[in-house]
Amino acid sequence: MSAQANVIPLLKVDNLSAGYGEMLVLHGVSLEIYPAEMVALVGSNGAGKTTLLRALSGMLPCSGSIVMNGRELVGAMPDQIFGMGLVQVPEGRQLFDRMTVQDNLLMGSYRRQDKAAVARDLDKMYDIFPRLKERRRQLAGSMSGGEQQMCAIARALMAAPVLMMIDEMSLGLAPVVAQQLMDVLAAIQQDGVTVLLVEQDVQLALSGASRGYVMENGRIVHSGAAKTLIDDPAVQQAYLGL
Repeated sequence: MSAQANVIPLLKVDNLSAGYGEMLVLHGVSLEIYPAEMVALVGSNGAGKTTLLRALSGMLPCSGSIVMNGRELVGAMPDQIFGMGLVQVPEGRQLFDRMTVQDNLLMGSYRRQDKAAVARDLDKMYDIFPRLKERRRQLAGSMSGGEQQMCAIARALMAAPVLMMIDEMSLGLAPVVAQQLMDVLAAIQQDGVTVLLVEQDVQLALSGASRGYVMENGRIVHSGAAKTLIDDPAVQQAYLGL
């Protein structure tokens, strides 16, 4: 679904500022994400992308407004925000290395009470990621980087997210593996999950998203349709080496 004037945003961020102690990193960030779309947030390392995700997840104090499904998130605790369906796949995967793949996936569903639905979703994860089914009894830390990223995404999906935020999905992965994961995200989006993809790989992220935001020095400096951003000379020169 694309952004339209008559559609209410799933997530609306307005004039958000946040940082670490007295060091302000985000400066008046505003953005909107609509239901069942994939949005890319791109920018170089140190632009403030991860800080924004931490603020959205309630892990950093912030000022401004974050409204999801009509509810203000500023001031809410991380577990409350998670319970509302805002789920993050962290940079570096952060799996439980000494637990099996299946136990990692089940950890994603630890707050859910619908056990029959959890079992169905576990089977669905194995349909989406056949490699994880093959590795389900293997320790997560012994898998390849691409397999670990699959596991991290599947673990987040086991939480039944309304909005899934993925931080640097392609980090350390071969381009062919990163593209395979983009194809998976497209299928997840078609299934109704809204995706916010945070990436340094601007070409990869914008190629699969419907819209995008470009962040520099804690500010949104460009936004629009993904194809428009890819074709923007300023974006090409700064991020695509063109």
